Amino acid sequence: MIAKTIDVLLKFFTMALLWFALSCEEAEVTTDDGATSDWTETTHGNKVEPNYEEVFPQHRVNSIEITLTSADWLAIQQNMKSLYGFAFGAGGTQPPGGDTNLDPDYIPVSVKYNDKQWYKVGFRLKGNSTLKNSWRGGIYKLPFRLNMDRYEDEYPEYKNQRFYGFKELSMSPGANDNSLIREKAGSDIFRMAGIPCSQTAFYKVYINFGEGVKYCGVYTMVEVVDDTMLENQLGNKSGNIYKPESNFKSFVQSQFEKKNNEDEADYADVQATIAILNNSLRNANPAQWRAELEQVFNVSHFLQWLSVNTTMLNWDTYGRMAHNYYLYNQTDGLMWIPWDNNECMMNRGGQATPISLSTVGDNWPLIRNLMDDPVYGLQYKEFVQVFSNTVFKPDVMNTLFTQYHELISPYVIGPMEIESGKYTHLSNSAAFTNELTTLKQHVVNQNKAAVDYLK
Repeated sequence: MIAKTIDVLLKFFTMALLWFALSCEEAEVTTDDGATSDWTETTHGNKVEPNYEEVFPQHRVNSIEITLTSADWLAIQQNMKSLYGFAFGAGGTQPPGGDTNLDPDYIPVSVKYNDKQWYKVGFRLKGNSTLKNSWRGGIYKLPFRLNMDRYEDEYPEYKNQRFYGFKELSMSPGANDNSLIREKAGSDIFRMAGIPCSQTAFYKVYINFGEGVKYCGVYTMVEVVDDTMLENQLGNKSGNIYKPESNFKSFVQSQFEKKNNEDEADYADVQATIAILNNSLRNANPAQWRAELEQVFNVSHFLQWLSVNTTMLNWDTYGRMAHNYYLYNQTDGLMWIPWDNNECMMNRGGQATPISLSTVGDNWPLIRNLMDDPVYGLQYKEFVQVFSNTVFKPDVMNTLFTQYHELISPYVIGPMEIESGKYTHLSNSAAFTNELTTLKQHVVNQNKAAVDYLK
């Protein structure tokens, strides 16, 4: 009798433990915020594969809400003033001051998505001219970045926190893009042409700056290269990953920010590329120069990227600016990865680089030295032909642009939501509506320019 009673109790105890384990796996966990985090391995844990369908949907607009305290917003303003030398919304032309080479500070915020909460998420502003101009103008639709486990040391209960498998996410507000679709469309176009590039998706963003939730309009969420993009599209991310600020004229270590392997002071891959790229062997023995360059740098991939980037006209990157790209060292040499495509497909300032690249000077040797080589010059021309004939065609692009415009329109000019006031970069609704036509005409113009170049 006693033995039977003990057996029943053991079974009951075992079932109770099993029930407890299963319930804890999906249970809400009470946090120091006095709320529930809705923590599950699927939504918050780091042992799952990134959920691209959830985080980067292609046919819907997700919604995300970020909560700062008034003290957080004050801390951001103080930090930004120390960097830029002027206050939020100061307006006008500001005197030089501060150190804009430094990233703004992180602060801990809470993030809400689909009625689930993420706490102590790292939030910081990001960007160069977009951030500076937005800050000067007092526009709350600011570019920012999220780091899900930035504060895990201070708050170990959030160790290895993820957002459906993603650790970091970048949010682009489309500050200089009245269409609000260039960041997304540009990334898609690169991948359509066979160039690995971050996934993107549209998000409605709501931010509480300490005085109530405000609608900050439609953003484009961008996958971070050194977080998930390389492993997802190339199969690994163990090789050196750089985010440079270099024109490749000479090697300056500070211009090659390492995004991984930081403890290893090994820049041999970049040094070798720059050395052979600028070597006099280029003129003395072109065949040997090409062979040595291709051992350390994926030239064919770069030329393909260059053909796509120049044909669709993406001026805010190498060739005009020494930023907005990554380098990844894999088995066939350093690979070029595009980044920050929010100003592609526009001729800002009327100084577009022609598809022939004839106006690019010696201060951009990755373009000039390769284009001056007859073998590489021919390769580039062939890539332009393929891209303009198969991807960057008016009918293909018109379909893509129209799809995205119609997808986000209800959340830009209504009826669901309306971007307005200090929470948008649009001057009026007509600016958004008319930009679709401008984009479509841009493709026609560039397609004709490609035909003329290929004659």
